[in-house]
Amino acid sequence: MMAKFLLLIMSSLLIVSFCSGANSPPPPPVTDATLIQVAGSLQMFVDPLPQMPTIYGYNNSSGTPQPTSITIGMYQKQWKFHRDLPPTTVFAYGTSAADATVPGPTIEALKGVPVSVTWQNFLPQNHILPWDPTIPTAIPMSGGVPTVVHLHGGVHDPTNDGSAFAWFTANFSEIGPAWTKPTYTYPNVQHAGNMWYHDHALGLTRENLLAGLIGAYIVREPAVELPLDLPFGAEFDRRFMIFDRSFNTDGSLYINNTGIIPSVHPQWQPEYFGHAIIVNGKAWPFMNVQRRKYRFRMTNAANARYFHLSLSNGVYFTQIGADASYLPAPLQLQTILLGPAETADVIIDFSTATATEILMNNDAPYPYPNGDPVDNLNSKVMKFVIATGNPSVPDISTIPTSLVSYQGSTTDPIATTRYLALYEYTDPSGSPTHLYINGKRVEDPVTETPKSGTTEIWEVINLTGDNHPLHIHLATYQATRVQPLTNVDQFTSCMTQQYDALACNVTSYLSGQVLDIPANEKTWKTTVKLAPGTMTTVVVKFNLVETNSPYPFDPTLAPGYAYHCHILDHEDNAMIRPLVVLP
Repeated sequence: MMAKFLLLIMSSLLIVSFCSGANSPPPPPVTDATLIQVAGSLQMFVDPLPQMPTIYGYNNSSGTPQPTSITIGMYQKQWKFHRDLPPTTVFAYGTSAADATVPGPTIEALKGVPVSVTWQNFLPQNHILPWDPTIPTAIPMSGGVPTVVHLHGGVHDPTNDGSAFAWFTANFSEIGPAWTKPTYTYPNVQHAGNMWYHDHALGLTRENLLAGLIGAYIVREPAVELPLDLPFGAEFDRRFMIFDRSFNTDGSLYINNTGIIPSVHPQWQPEYFGHAIIVNGKAWPFMNVQRRKYRFRMTNAANARYFHLSLSNGVYFTQIGADASYLPAPLQLQTILLGPAETADVIIDFSTATATEILMNNDAPYPYPNGDPVDNLNSKVMKFVIATGNPSVPDISTIPTSLVSYQGSTTDPIATTRYLALYEYTDPSGSPTHLYINGKRVEDPVTETPKSGTTEIWEVINLTGDNHPLHIHLATYQATRVQPLTNVDQFTSCMTQQYDALACNVTSYLSGQVLDIPANEKTWKTTVKLAPGTMTTVVVKFNLVETNSPYPFDPTLAPGYAYHCHILDHEDNAMIRPLVVLP
């Protein structure tokens, strides 16, 4: 059955044109100076921070939460990213075209209460952004925009995972080889935490997310969370989705029309970086706050940009969670580094501020960590404006001394140790052409086949100059140590010939200097940062870490899962590999 599925995948990668612009000559390039001018013309901190609509993934009419079904569509519409920017054509999630937003509605679920979501595609015949048919891409024969939704951090069987090959176009007129059904059921069996949903169509993730197909998803567990007395309620418990965009003079979204090596890939470039920083769909917004504690669940939803966040005027973050898990105890931090797809769950206590305005800033180079420094545009994220006087409602929330302790990362026997290496391939001039894991394509046979219920060690070797955020579908995992490599060029030379870390004697290239994992990442995560020139040890669990129990569903079904870099331009070309769980 799996062999048949792989044949279907390979047949789906045939290159055909269906969108206007795929074969036609690109328009004249837009200069970076123009993009900077457009972004620089937008006054910061004039738009209030939006709060995305909430859809509850349960029915409480009987007094006891019950499973429910909801329908969310994908629509093309106009969106105002800034007061002074013309309306922008976007793709957006919503219960209707009128209600669709960027980001989409927040789905709020309860642990143990399943929610079924019917995802509908109402997108047009042609994409609003240029795309590249020379990378592995979902290309329907009769037109339309392929989409499929992946719940990032979700724990569910493969038929509900949003495989890159399970794409579909409007009205399901064409479907990918792994498509099975229009309705996904999320059992919400994992512990409380922060997730998000986004498009995952093969080769189009960077365009579809750039166009706006992102949204937040929260799993709550009242029995565990209410005793913590954290800030609660729609006003004081907020979701931030942070990303970057550039705009043309007419307000339209900018993405390059021409590739870094047009003779190889006419449109693809290795990273997308926008000049305007967007939070919840507004460029550099402000938020009015009271002198009290707030909880902010902050997700980096950028295509490639890392955010190294800080607060002005001596205010600090108290981090209580990372990705979809709590930390063992709160941490006071001056800065937080978020790679693409990472979430930081923080409390900010504005009652301690001496100023009336607090800026959230960013100083992460791009690409991270050795790229260009930030400028006066991408170094600012948003502003908090603190009201005078006491809060309208007394702040009874607390910052507890301890939070949630899950099973440790080293308590289970290790079923196997895998070595994975990340490669960037270049042309003679040194320009990137594609990126692979272990030298293999996305359509090559599966090599990662963990057994359900086991724990594995993944030694992930980064042979590139970039930091890469690794995301593994289904599993929860955490990095336990990082070791720098010595003689990286020599080791890379061996690896590009043998693609075998043990045959290349990887241990002889480790410097011996073990780098500690930051304290705010010592929990079970859904994304792990991989520093360049290092080997990162990642403990990967294929069970429910909260109870150390088996999955209450069959994870061995086709089409399986995937793991990939979450820099979307890398994932698309093609730093993504299949993963199949065995009984």
